[in-house]
Amino acid sequence: MIVFGLVVLSSAGIVDAQKKFGSSYYYFFHQLVYGITPGILIAYILSKVDYNLWRKLSLPILLVALALMALIFVPSFGYGTKGAIRWLNIGGLVFQPAELLKLSLVVYFAAWFGGRHNRVKHWLYGATPFFILLGFVTLLMALQPDIGTLIIIILIALGMYFVAGANLKHLVTILAIGVIVLAILIKTEPYRFDRIKSFIDPNTDTRGISYQVNQAKIAIGSGGIFGVGLGHSTQKFGFLPEPVGDSIFAIMSEELGLVGSVATLILFVLLCLTLTQIMLAAHDPFARLFVGGINIWIMSQAFLNISAISGLAPLTGIPLPFISYGSTALIALLAGLGIVFNIAKD
Repeated sequence: MIVFGLVVLSSAGIVDAQKKFGSSYYYFFHQLVYGITPGILIAYILSKVDYNLWRKLSLPILLVALALMALIFVPSFGYGTKGAIRWLNIGGLVFQPAELLKLSLVVYFAAWFGGRHNRVKHWLYGATPFFILLGFVTLLMALQPDIGTLIIIILIALGMYFVAGANLKHLVTILAIGVIVLAILIKTEPYRFDRIKSFIDPNTDTRGISYQVNQAKIAIGSGGIFGVGLGHSTQKFGFLPEPVGDSIFAIMSEELGLVGSVATLILFVLLCLTLTQIMLAAHDPFARLFVGGINIWIMSQAFLNISAISGLAPLTGIPLPFISYGSTALIALLAGLGIVFNIAKD
């Protein structure tokens, strides 16, 4: 998937990279050098480390991740674009702490629920601490703002809570509160509400709020069965926004067609089945919940990205795992899979 993603990224970003950086293969080399190489190295190292270590360090890891998230709002460290502050620059090292937060939450929830298996169904010991932590994370994500990442975090949290054996009434209550909070966040920001309107009626303002989803559909439809050929997309020539980000699946569908799209879906399904098999084989509650959390993270993000860019869900700006441009996201995912490798060998 990493190799396939690098090939797709190289083709999808060739025009945008030349325009912004003066090098057609900027995205290719940046992803390779700053994402894939350190990510694979970290995954290899973590595959050799006993996974029980992360259970013991779960709280410090979470606190560091939350501190980095809070550091975003310090002007000398945090920066962003289009009114969203999502990146940190610490001594020249630029990264997106929200991706590290996802991994830290998977570790923490696996340790929390794994160590309280008999008390998960109890509101005081199970739902209340879970709800308080999730509420604080929601506040941090809303202030950035980054609602797309918040949705993924909520899905990870609820999914792990369910796998841990949560009381369904508690789960439904938390889900209902989450939906209400998301609805308020969407209603209070015009651009978020516009995305809902464009999803309900894609013909609304096709040159404005519905532009991206309509151009994405044109790209997907133009690919046909076998695609127009790798490197021959027309939508990446400034027509479709974010060709290396949340729109990359549309560019890939245009160039590789239905065959390439289905092949990508099959890769995700195979990964999902593999992770599920590892999860079911794990006897340790922490290990089982951790693998389940990684699985939920990857699959929910892939599902939402593909659904949104295909017009089956509102646009969220969520990248496609292993394929979209983003070094921090790739490193975080590979780090999580490195721990899964260690669990699989146990």
